[in-house]
Parts: sequence; structure tokens; C-alpha cells
Amino acid sequence: MAFGIKRVDVVAWKQQIDQGQIAFLTHYWLDDRFPGCKTVTKVGCNDLERLAEWGKKYGLKKEWIHHRKDGYSHFDLLGARQKEILKAEDIKERLVN
Repeated sequence: MAFGIKRVDVVAWKQQIDQGQIAFLTHYWLDDRFPGCKTVTKVGCNDLERLAEWGKKYGLKKEWIHHRKDGYSHFDLLGARQKEILKAEDIKERLVN
């Protein structure tokens, strides 16, 4: 279940993806399959090869991309990997304790 996200943030994320950029969207999220994870970061790009190459530098596999019919395919980052990657990308404002 996603919550704590503003429509303006989703629109900005989609615009960045539409422009071929690597785009980050972090929001609160609860799922019983992932106990202890309070947030998820979606990292998307409309150029799936570019997205796969970006993920490769963090050990993310191309087959882990969540392929969406609406064009907003993305990786989902959770837990320690999420924090590690956001720090490496210097996106500290999205880190939630």
C-alpha cells in the first residue's frame, strides 16, 4: 500500500522519465512481504537499456525491472540497498529512517 506521496511528485517523476532521464520517486509503502521496509524508491527511465545500465553499476539485474505497459518501467529499491543507492546518487533528502 502506497501513501505519503503528492501528485505533483508523481507528475514530475513521469515527466523526467518521458524526457529519457533516470528518475527517482520515493514514497511510504507497507507490504507484509517486506517487513521492516517503510519506503520504496522507484527508479525509472523510458530507455530500458539506459535503465539497465544504470542498475548494473549497483548490481541490479535487468530482469528486475518492473515492466509497465504505461511506459513507466522501473526498479524498486527497498531496505539497505535503497539507502545505499540513494546515498551513492547523493539523494539524501529522500532517505527516511
